[in-house]
Amino acid sequence: MDHPSLEKDGFLLSTIDGLFGRAQEGSLWYLSFGLACCAVEMMHAAASRYDMERFGWMPRASPRQADLMIVAGTLTNKMAPAMRKIYDQMTEPRYVLSMGSCANGGGYYHYSYSVVRGCDRIVPVDVYVPGCPPSAEALLYGLMQLQAKVRRNDTASRRDLLDRSTSRQPS
Repeated sequence: MDHPSLEKDGFLLSTIDGLFGRAQEGSLWYLSFGLACCAVEMMHAAASRYDMERFGWMPRASPRQADLMIVAGTLTNKMAPAMRKIYDQMTEPRYVLSMGSCANGGGYYHYSYSVVRGCDRIVPVDVYVPGCPPSAEALLYGLMQLQAKVRRNDTASRRDLLDRSTSRQPS
């Protein structure tokens, strides 16, 4: 005996969070923040051989239109305030991918007086891509990991909890 079911009758069940997660992960517009040699690998990944646009990742020149910042290269103390300002201008929800050893932790220049020891000291980072410089395949894999994170809504819920915990006023 066949019982009627929603799936068999052509209906699809989902949640609003699931639908928003699918829409977001399929259309990440990235702001390329290329600072050093890792930026060449990022350009390589965006070129015709790897073609990041086939995954829905489109480059944007304005931070107001981007929801993903790819930090590629050595972040210096002089560039850090500009990076934070650009990050603050991005739309919500916003994500950051740190690419390369220099962006992740200072790299070879870790002990230099002018280098920030990881861009996570300036902006919250969602995905780290290791390597010096990381290959285009590694960047694509990191972006796919970010897509999975966005699909699960891990980042948005975590930041929402962070915002709620920091907005409490002492009585």
